[in-house]
Amino acid sequence: MSLSHTAAEYMLSDALLPDASSSRAKGLRLELPSDRLLKFVTVGLPLFLVSLAFAREFSAGSQISCFSPTNFTGKQSAYTDTACWDSLVHHGFDAEGRAITKSLWALKAFPYSLLVVAVLMYLPYLLWRYAAAPALHCDLLFIIDELDKSYNRSVRLVQHMKKVQQASAEPEQFWEEYERARRERYFEFPLLERYLTCKQHAHGLVFIYILRNLLLLLFLAATCLYLVFLHLNIFFQDEFSCSIKTGLLEAEPHIPSLIPCKLVFFSVFQLISLSVGSVYVLLIPVVIYNALQLCQWDKGLLSVYEMLPAFDLLSRRMLTCPLNDLNVILLFLRANISELTSFSRLNAVSALREATANKEDIDTVIDFMTLLAGLETTKPKHQSCSPEAEGSTALSNGAALEPKPGVERMGKASRDSLGSA
Repeated sequence: MSLSHTAAEYMLSDALLPDASSSRAKGLRLELPSDRLLKFVTVGLPLFLVSLAFAREFSAGSQISCFSPTNFTGKQSAYTDTACWDSLVHHGFDAEGRAITKSLWALKAFPYSLLVVAVLMYLPYLLWRYAAAPALHCDLLFIIDELDKSYNRSVRLVQHMKKVQQASAEPEQFWEEYERARRERYFEFPLLERYLTCKQHAHGLVFIYILRNLLLLLFLAATCLYLVFLHLNIFFQDEFSCSIKTGLLEAEPHIPSLIPCKLVFFSVFQLISLSVGSVYVLLIPVVIYNALQLCQWDKGLLSVYEMLPAFDLLSRRMLTCPLNDLNVILLFLRANISELTSFSRLNAVSALREATANKEDIDTVIDFMTLLAGLETTKPKHQSCSPEAEGSTALSNGAALEPKPGVERMGKASRDSLGSA
């Protein structure tokens, strides 16, 4: 028997998780993958295209080409280009022959407007970083640490049960204490569950997250409308008539009243605006999806952690409206699943439980570890049922196993040697 006890002790020791709290604080992701993609595209794309536009402007030199009269000298032609580029006003006539003017200054300001767009797209990220990320970081650190500790406590409890069972001279008394400890919730550590329940009644994180997505959606829609306005009013006019008869040149008879000019960079600005607009239109459904994913619970993550004692948010139907801070925390727990060391262990235990013939006998990870440690083999096959175990589910070996009871029975102050581990 000593070899079997030693093997069980080694198995339980190996099941314990290593302490990774020191490196965990720096590795937490405080942005969802979709949010990180949105920030990279919405901010990086206009900055990249504006840099290309400025590089094109510096390499090409003049951005305008005016068709000056043949009697103009080189300096006069250069002055015409500069004056028309500075004014950037189209002079024409309407259907009734009246003179009209149309400003094309939006073309000159277009690269700088994209810089403003990039700054606006960065504002929702700054809002999240400074208004919500610090509180979220503390919540994630505490919850991840408690989840891993709860798993370790369950394994250590089974280790203690193994030692108590080995030293016990009366196996029936040991199993009576075991069943009483389960009924009195000695095995459960409700701090984490109560903390998560409190988070269901908090709405600070979810408010900031929805506000972030609404601001981003507003800025995307405003940018698209701005680009549509440019295309409808300006981006189809690459030629315009310029007048330089102002100031001292107004009385010069040899200077024509209007000089035709052509914008050299026009096609580049058209391509940039179409690229930014099309990408932003495609990103609008992604922003809407980010906001709508708060309308449902991540029950896959919760179902795995149902194997922990005192973590029965699903089985007791404690989940209410998903628009609260708990749902936001669950989304970021899923994004930081690599930091949840206990998730892979519990996911394997949950899968093995589903493959077990009598899976209803395994309620928590403690039950699973007692099976692995060989404690179940020492359980009496015909154990008498006590009156306080009525209504519980009878197992094939005679032991009583009831579902996780309500939180109102968690106030027991007495602890025997088994429950004090």
